[in-house]
Amino acid sequence: MYDLLVIGGGINGVGIARDAAGRGAKVLLVEKDDLASHTSSSSTKLVHGGLRYLEHYEFRLVRESLIERERLLGMAPHIIWPMRFVLPHDAGLRPKWLLRLGLFLYDHIGGRKILPPTNTVDLRQSPHCDVLKDRLVKGFEYSDCWVEDSRLVVLNAVDAAERGADIRTRTECTGLKRSDAMWQAELKGPDGQTQTASARIVVNAAGPWVDRVLGRAIPSEQHQNLRLVKGSHLIFPKLFDGDHAYMFQNRDNRIIFAIPYEGKFTLIGTTDQAFEGDANGIDISPEESAYLCNAANEYLKTNIHPDDAVWSYAGVRPLYDDHSNNNSTVTRDYVFEYDAEDGAPILSIFGGKITTYRKLAEHALERLGGLGATPWTDGAYLPGGKLEDRNIDALIARAAAEYGDIPAKTVRRLARAYGADIDAILAGTGGLGKEIAPGLWEAELRYLIAREFVTTAEDVLWRRSKLGLHYTIAQRQAVAAWFERELDR
Repeated sequence: MYDLLVIGGGINGVGIARDAAGRGAKVLLVEKDDLASHTSSSSTKLVHGGLRYLEHYEFRLVRESLIERERLLGMAPHIIWPMRFVLPHDAGLRPKWLLRLGLFLYDHIGGRKILPPTNTVDLRQSPHCDVLKDRLVKGFEYSDCWVEDSRLVVLNAVDAAERGADIRTRTECTGLKRSDAMWQAELKGPDGQTQTASARIVVNAAGPWVDRVLGRAIPSEQHQNLRLVKGSHLIFPKLFDGDHAYMFQNRDNRIIFAIPYEGKFTLIGTTDQAFEGDANGIDISPEESAYLCNAANEYLKTNIHPDDAVWSYAGVRPLYDDHSNNNSTVTRDYVFEYDAEDGAPILSIFGGKITTYRKLAEHALERLGGLGATPWTDGAYLPGGKLEDRNIDALIARAAAEYGDIPAKTVRRLARAYGADIDAILAGTGGLGKEIAPGLWEAELRYLIAREFVTTAEDVLWRRSKLGLHYTIAQRQAVAAWFERELDR
């Protein structure tokens, strides 16, 4: 008998599971695929306030997001780090006074303490003059943060498990039956076998499938609360040097980002397109690819074409349908639906964004009565996040000196991925083992299997890391072959 059954292994589900487990609750989380398989690994990889949400008067959401931005930076500085964004002013679009006003609010309504403030930049000077078209002469530079989104999900799940939560991936909740005091859940595991579990409360954090889960739990009602909005991204060989990103305004009042990605690439995204159908296995459409390239080419001196992209990804945002006429103006705020009329309660989660997941979890448990304990996650480090003064560079330097026989770029990648837990891989008693692909040793793979719920090569190459982007087809196949051998033992 569990206190809480959480359905969904995206950022909201794992955040709630972690918070509840830390309060002493007995928690079971089930995810039908791998952790962060869908929406939570298909983001633009930002922990941000949402500058454009100010135009839609979502001041509460922006303020909460800005406060959470610095909290998360302190909790996980190895996978979250500051980034400066350059917003060019373009004649005929939003006027300079409006951009200044928006950025003034952005700097001040969230109690910014760590990140530097906005400043004006001359786009005729290097490095911007080499990147942007000559008509762009002035812009504004502001702060937000980059996040390894799928690792944020995984580290929350790891922390939840270390606090006693039962985390089951490749396990689908195929049935829910309610009585006065509890839920009986039918669970289909990775082996195809069905088990049952009972819980006092169900949290439905199934993302794009939240209405489907509600249909299983309360079949007597119609459930059409979601608006699915597709967001797609293209990845190109590096388009500009530097650690800064660009935010480009479009003629349709939307914006896109151009962001340094994985050292060797530039990420361009995102789109906002209404979506219907199966949310599994979504790909970018030719129309979206053209839209992103055309929008970027309005600003970049070097024109890009969809054929130049080396990779793409797409996902759907499970937003609460507020009946807005425009997909870009649908609220990104989270909404709860609570039902306890016929017995044991179920809480369903709609919307939300990566930046506010921790606060969403607090509010969700508050809605459920707090489980008899007080909130605790504010300031609590995620695994690997306890670094003195948030100084990841000091950790990299120490690890590079201590493990001098390992390539420096591999040490840096491992430090960024595992933070203070890097020694658990590099100083393991069994040694590093065989190098399966460049910079990827058996020791890391076994660590991921033992601690981070990994069962396939894809889990490693695209969610626990982005090594798949750097490897050849043959190198990816070598990792897959290693898993096949290990699973056959």
